[in-house]
Amino acid sequence: MDMAYFNYCQGLTMTAAKFAELFDGPPRKAESPITQREMDLAASIQEITEKVVLRMAATARNLTGMPNVCLAGGVALNGVVNGKLTRSGLFDRVWIQPAAGDAGGALGGALLVHYQLLDNERAASDNDSMEGSLLGPRSTNEEIRKFLAREEAPYRFFQDEADLLTKTAGFMSDGKVVGWFQNRMEFGPRALGSRSIIGDARSPEMQSKMNLRIKFRESFRPFAPCVLREVAGEYFEMDDESPYMLIVADVRKKHRRELSSDDIKNMKEPDLRLRVNVARSSIPAITHVDMSARVQTVDETRHGRFYRLMQEFKRQTGCGVIINTSFNVRGEPIVCTPEDSYQCFLATDMDVLVMENCMLLKEEQPAVDVEAKRQYVESFELD
Repeated sequence: MDMAYFNYCQGLTMTAAKFAELFDGPPRKAESPITQREMDLAASIQEITEKVVLRMAATARNLTGMPNVCLAGGVALNGVVNGKLTRSGLFDRVWIQPAAGDAGGALGGALLVHYQLLDNERAASDNDSMEGSLLGPRSTNEEIRKFLAREEAPYRFFQDEADLLTKTAGFMSDGKVVGWFQNRMEFGPRALGSRSIIGDARSPEMQSKMNLRIKFRESFRPFAPCVLREVAGEYFEMDDESPYMLIVADVRKKHRRELSSDDIKNMKEPDLRLRVNVARSSIPAITHVDMSARVQTVDETRHGRFYRLMQEFKRQTGCGVIINTSFNVRGEPIVCTPEDSYQCFLATDMDVLVMENCMLLKEEQPAVDVEAKRQYVESFELD
């Protein structure tokens, strides 16, 4: 790449002045409307990226003869490319490191020391040695309850997991937005069911509700689906698992809905918000404008209680898909501790917070200082 056109290695922006000169105009200002020019630029960059990655993959296969490929690096977070590579048939198996960006170097450093410098035995396994990427810290019920006692926060404690899951799935099916804090924290840029905000993917309003009232970001931004591994092929055109939310696949035609004349008209509008606000399938909250979705498959081995929650949601609703986004607001890191989770819960329009076996309802919490809430949100807004 000719770095005269880019600024991400040495500055705080992605592109440089030479890029703007080449493409006849300055970058879009934050929060300003997205025009057709920006859409065309993004689509063109995506198409070129796909061609380059597939060409490199074909070259690697021809040079090595290897039937499997492992990807890392920031471009390996591009789920559309990953999906096309997986479906291309170039390799029998494609595996993508879940913290594929620069942060993954920390994991590589730890593995280097453990196996090469300390000479520990490394035994190959048919299972996923990343263990769901759940490599971060965990809070116990005792620690959470002590924190909630200090805050004098009303909550309910569930001794029985089945009761907790039944209640949580019931709230989700009623259109409530749930903050889900369980198990060890995920390592990497994706929330995978341990530090997640979740809801009903069948709701046409859920995407805008989560964006505007929870994440405090543009209403058009898409969310990802979590789907039970055993029914993934019923909803999406995919055969392989995608436990790290790194593969984009199309929604199957049987779940797509016939569009009305008004829908088709809105899909041609220059305003991107109108384009994406069309309910395109039976799971509209996670269906992109091109009928695709960035899928996370959920199984019991990796995801434990999160998998069982989704099973209960399917039992209650018949739907094996939910909407999932990271537990944070725009510009803020994903929550790590009970303190982080409770603060984010109070400062947004989240309805329910579940931390291990403790459940908090927004309506039962002390009144939130509106000014404090505003300052909290603004402190994380991007320039």
